[in-house]
Amino acid sequence: MAEKTDFEIAVINEVRKVRKSKGFSQDDLAMFLNLTRGFIGQIESPKFASKYNVNHLGILAKEMNCSPKDFMPDL
Repeated sequence: MAEKTDFEIAVINEVRKVRKSKGFSQDDLAMFLNLTRGFIGQIESPKFASKYNVNHLGILAKEMNCSPKDFMPDL
């Protein structure tokens, strides 16, 4: 199974930061993306290869009232 890259992990961490700062749960993200809460948990866990794609980030930005740029880490 392919591992997440450092950049993918950084993006996932930024999404988690925005999610928590705006008071959203993993269940909320799952609902926004029409995915399961378990899949969101896999995305946020370093043990699984699951990750967000560009479309996911666009949907999450719209639903969380922010910019997709907010999910990009400072490198």
